Amino acid sequence: MNFKKSINKYRGKVMHSLTNHIGGDGNGIDPDSISDLQVKRVLISRPNSRLGNQLLITPLVQEISNLFPNCKIDLFVRGNIAPILFENYENVDRIIKLPKKPFKELVKYMQVWTSLRKYKYDIVINATESSSSGRISTKIAHSKIKLFNDVDENLKSRYKDYMHMAKSPVYNLRKDLAALGLKGVEDQNMPFLDIKLSEDEKRKGKEVLDSIVPNNKKTICIYTFATGDKCYPPSWWELFYSRLKAEYEDRYNILEVLPAENVSQINFKATFYYSRNLREMAALIGETAIFITGDCGVMHLASAAHTPTVGFFSVSNMKRYEPYNKGSIGINTNDTDIDGIMKEIGKILN
Repeated sequence: MNFKKSINKYRGKVMHSLTNHIGGDGNGIDPDSISDLQVKRVLISRPNSRLGNQLLITPLVQEISNLFPNCKIDLFVRGNIAPILFENYENVDRIIKLPKKPFKELVKYMQVWTSLRKYKYDIVINATESSSSGRISTKIAHSKIKLFNDVDENLKSRYKDYMHMAKSPVYNLRKDLAALGLKGVEDQNMPFLDIKLSEDEKRKGKEVLDSIVPNNKKTICIYTFATGDKCYPPSWWELFYSRLKAEYEDRYNILEVLPAENVSQINFKATFYYSRNLREMAALIGETAIFITGDCGVMHLASAAHTPTVGFFSVSNMKRYEPYNKGSIGINTNDTDIDGIMKEIGKILN
């Protein structure tokens, strides 16, 4: 572990120890709000800059939009990708952005935090219980109802998928709203991740895909990059790619989507696609038959494009992060070999 990662890990532990008591029993609710629940403006706090972490709040945004169609939703995030990801969300109003590198823009960083006090909300939601910044922002924002998203052991025992990072805030919100007297909220279908591609974006995504690979065959998409220990070595990917070619090359195109770093764990042996345009990338992936990758932000982008997604997990918590849209699965590669992986891919494609 390098020095920067060591410092960040230490900082995270210190901040967690200082903030894990904020919220107490998980909620801060004005008793007067229970008898007169009107939800016109909500703040969702997820001050994290990573692609996957921001996509993982799209089910919560959809849930609020479905329950309160005329509600305006503000997002408290970090970095500059949220306006891109939530471009087609009509209910999303203000996106309050912390700078991605706060120590380089310290004045702006403090100004954004201060700006939280300017607005008044009916509900403020911390999107994940482990976020120190999320807990602090939820605490300081003006609202009658503050939901800190603490783990609820009753819900955890009731729903086997409760600990998934995209689902737990939805389950918690439903429980809290039911306690406030809102009827019929607890048994709705769980929203999938969704980047809400427009029909025009989908059409352009198909055009880009057709310009790269023959359009008389469906396309298998792979993405071989991930950060840190989540990234499988070239030897692993090359073995997997050789098996994929042997079994599917005659019936499917095989396309590698490249990361922003423009690297390939199979040394660019497959036809490849490179773009830094996240919505175009999502639209192209949305036109493919399956997306295969390790645990990473682009895995969640594929899921948000509604493509059957296979996510490989070896170090991170699969129950917390696995893709779950229709046809998608997470595979723990510590206890599943290549034969087992190919069998699961076959189930999706066939």
